[in-house]
Amino acid sequence: MTCNSLVSVIIPAYNAAAFIGQTLDSVLKQTYQEFEIIVVDDGSRDRTAEIVESYAKRDRRIRLLKQENSGVAAARNLAIAESKGEYISPIDADDIWYPEKLEKQVRCIEASDETVGLVYSWSVYLNEAGEMIGRYIAAQDFTAAEGNVFNGLLYFNFLDNASTALFRRSCIDRVGGYNCNLRAQNAQGCEDWDIYIRIAEQYSIRVVPEYLIGYRQYVGSMATNAPVMAKSYEVMMSEVQQRNPNIPDRIRRWSRSTFYNYLIGKSYVSGDYQNMFIWIGCCLSVDRVVLLRPGLYKVMVFAMLSYLTRPFSLLVWKDQKEWLKFVQRFQRSGSTLSIDQINDLANQRQPTIWRPYDRVLLWRWRQIMQMSQE
Repeated sequence: MTCNSLVSVIIPAYNAAAFIGQTLDSVLKQTYQEFEIIVVDDGSRDRTAEIVESYAKRDRRIRLLKQENSGVAAARNLAIAESKGEYISPIDADDIWYPEKLEKQVRCIEASDETVGLVYSWSVYLNEAGEMIGRYIAAQDFTAAEGNVFNGLLYFNFLDNASTALFRRSCIDRVGGYNCNLRAQNAQGCEDWDIYIRIAEQYSIRVVPEYLIGYRQYVGSMATNAPVMAKSYEVMMSEVQQRNPNIPDRIRRWSRSTFYNYLIGKSYVSGDYQNMFIWIGCCLSVDRVVLLRPGLYKVMVFAMLSYLTRPFSLLVWKDQKEWLKFVQRFQRSGSTLSIDQINDLANQRQPTIWRPYDRVLLWRWRQIMQMSQE
């Protein structure tokens, strides 16, 4: 690859000492080496800054900025303001990139015209130990969307996380940075989805259809704070509605249903079973299609059993967090496949979707994407 455009890699970091080294190593091992790395320490109380400084001494492309704890949006905006690259590529301080992430995304955006503001790729899920635990075969109808994807992004955040995108700087300059108002309203969690939607309002989006990102999931990550994420969703969607008053009612209803379903899973994983039942009620209040999902009944039974046995479990495990870590060891095992093997599987013919709930979601997705082309 002959392109020499500078990519600014921006990393917000808060108490990230456990993973920041792995994140930096994954960026430094990229096959595309024309980058700078800007880490913003968002008021950490652990060794995050010390670890980043040790890396900066070995590689002058790495810079550390510090701020009082102001939230992930403010940290990313500070990094963007201090960056110099033609392209911006965020990565969270506990995620990783596989080696060709930047190269393939830069190649894709360089081959596109200025109407394309963002390129994304697919993510595998990692556990706390860095083992791959899910998302091996892409549901390509959902995750390979390109072009005008505004309606699709309203339905759900198919980009999935904050570490998947490569932006044009000119695009960020036009739509504005990450939304700091969410934190001001105690509504963090949808900052990446919000900026994807604002970009999709004005730009086309392209995909590199490969698994190039490792998205870490573990007890205590911000993504498990469902009540705060719910408020973030409501604030974000209210602002989107103000900018786009003609959004069809069914898209808004289907979006809310899908998001509540997402919160059911997040609450279950984090052991917040009380809120899990609240999100089930919220989901049913707008859309009863979730009743077609067999997994709903499984998590309800497990949650009730866990609640009934909690006094006994706390005799063995010192708190709820330790209990959850123990349980999660048996819920998902690490994959024995390499990332190359997973990408080979993704290129094979996709199996037919038979489960009723998934078929409904797929039908809705196709309806929404068809609206985008009209």
